[in-house]
Amino acid sequence: MIELEGVPELIDPVMVAAFEGWNDAGDAASTAVAHLEREWKGEVFAALDAEDYYDFQVNRPTVFMDGGVRKITWPTTRLSVVRVGGDKPRDLVLVRGIEPSMRWRSFCNELLGFAHELGVELVVILGALLGDTPHTRPVPISGTTSDADLARRMDLEETKYEGPTGIVGVLQEACTHAGVPAVSLWAAVPHYVSQPPNPKATLALLNRLEDLLDLRIPLGELPEDARAWQVGVDQLAAEDSEVAEYVQTLEEARDTAELPEASGEAIAREFERYLRRRDGGAGPAASGGHATADGGEGGTFLRDTPSDRTRPPRPPKPETGAENRESTEGTETGGDADAGRDEAPGSSGSPDSPDSSED
Repeated sequence: MIELEGVPELIDPVMVAAFEGWNDAGDAASTAVAHLEREWKGEVFAALDAEDYYDFQVNRPTVFMDGGVRKITWPTTRLSVVRVGGDKPRDLVLVRGIEPSMRWRSFCNELLGFAHELGVELVVILGALLGDTPHTRPVPISGTTSDADLARRMDLEETKYEGPTGIVGVLQEACTHAGVPAVSLWAAVPHYVSQPPNPKATLALLNRLEDLLDLRIPLGELPEDARAWQVGVDQLAAEDSEVAEYVQTLEEARDTAELPEASGEAIAREFERYLRRRDGGAGPAASGGHATADGGEGGTFLRDTPSDRTRPPRPPKPETGAENRESTEGTETGGDADAGRDEAPGSSGSPDSPDSSED
């Protein structure tokens, strides 16, 4: 039974969710929700029972000292509420956690129970995957939904993906079957520099969320962090001629595929974001693989580990062809036997993504 004592009546609430694990390359999605919590001072009002959904040998609890008292933090999923001020105030219900190890259907049903009780009108799930995208270009972001009407109204892609999926895909379908409008926003992270943090991908997700919800998100130091991250990767790539040549190949492929994006709707969207920011209108690690463009896994990540690193480790040297890039990616997974992988909509030819975007 869900009890929401102390939660005020919400205004036009939207649920925004992200999960660490296979859905979260470079920690980009979970960091985006953490940023919203921090900037708008979110108040946690509920947490799912960790015993029901997590294998503690996969996602281990952590011990810390609080005023000389030894305490334990258990891996789980928490919900908080933030109020976005401005001319049209609204509330965001933020969901941040870890992809569950078991009982995914019960997990989604519990989250949908909260959504129903709170009157949530839309669920937006953030994700990030590894893709063949150069770090020197804007991060590809795709928005997908299973609802054809919603796709037309919100200028989204109707997903046609078939293949391995994870908690992002399962939750989106659970929302659809429950009659709750749901959208997934995916960022493509360069597979050759997949280590967290990736502030550039986080920033791109937040910008797309702004456009989707027509609100202004305070970005703090994130734009500067994104620039520093790119400078760091530029320097590392310049030190290795093979990596530099590979990045140039990705740039040429990206530029050729996305020439139409240089005009029209993309420019209009960027100008609208500029006007929104000028006018104001807002108030104040476990191990596993990541989703890739072809439905596979790759890379490793650190879960919920603070880091002030802006220069990632040296990118691995690419081998002779694209088929050899899989050698740089890990093979661990973060789900259970029934749903142990996240959806892999890709940024480069994925069956579930438009053109050069991910699901």
